[in-house]
Amino acid sequence: MYLETRHLRGIRAIHEAGGLAKAAETLNLTQSALSHQMKALEEMVGLPLFVRRSKPLKLSAAGQKLLGLSGQVLPAIEALESEFEGRRDGRTGRLFIAIECHACFEWLIPVLEEFRKRWPDVDVDIRPGLSFDALPALEREEVDLVISSDPEEISGISFEPLFEYQPVFVSAASHPLTAKRIIQAEDLADQSLITYPVERGRLDAFSQLLDPAGIVPKEQRQIELTAVILLLVASGKGVAVIPDWVVSDEGNRHRFTVRHLREEGGIFRTLYAAAREVELRQAYLQDFIAIAGAHGRQRRLIDA
Repeated sequence: MYLETRHLRGIRAIHEAGGLAKAAETLNLTQSALSHQMKALEEMVGLPLFVRRSKPLKLSAAGQKLLGLSGQVLPAIEALESEFEGRRDGRTGRLFIAIECHACFEWLIPVLEEFRKRWPDVDVDIRPGLSFDALPALEREEVDLVISSDPEEISGISFEPLFEYQPVFVSAASHPLTAKRIIQAEDLADQSLITYPVERGRLDAFSQLLDPAGIVPKEQRQIELTAVILLLVASGKGVAVIPDWVVSDEGNRHRFTVRHLREEGGIFRTLYAAAREVELRQAYLQDFIAIAGAHGRQRRLIDA
């Protein structure tokens, strides 16, 4: 027996309508076409599917069996059809995000809140990209977008700029380095530097300031959570170099002294959203990038 979805839809429509004429109208068929379809189905099954001369038209025991099957199969197929249609027109989809920086969580939460309100049917998930290689995962389609400040030349991957930020020096208000207007690499040679637990090349303090100058801090203390880093800095347990958006709000300003790095106008970095080029035309992905960029640009740079 070779059943098609049109057979199951026909059985369901006849049961719900109670007759061929209304069922055919529901299915956008002629009554004759639906009648021929059901006759062919009965011949294939080898059993009558309807109780003849019943009004409304009723299903036989064999017809009831097919109706039960339609109730199992058709909802799943229709749900999949709806999902595919939503993906085609950009209403639904998947947005798995990997983040290559700890501090990004401070900025990303309000972005996700706004995005979910605009795109409630998009499946969103966050995959911290610090415990695995985020960009290779993007190439393998395990994630759909990577937040990174380190663009690379990768075939089929586009790095879309979100916003510019400044890594800034942060210390307790009583720290001796608060007497300086600008912090240089050599100023950190005798300091306990508190950083996130990632490789040095991905830390702005090293890649942008210390390594080019050949300077190594007296101590590097690695802390996972931004809130704990700020607590330790405010308590005079060390200093940190973190993105300006982390300490840009008024609630944090009174707890720290913030200084720019280097004399040459400070250090400026760009945060990017990396995505597969073939998917960048998706409306929800474009909107996420727009929302993320707008939120980032709204954060004021520190007046150190």
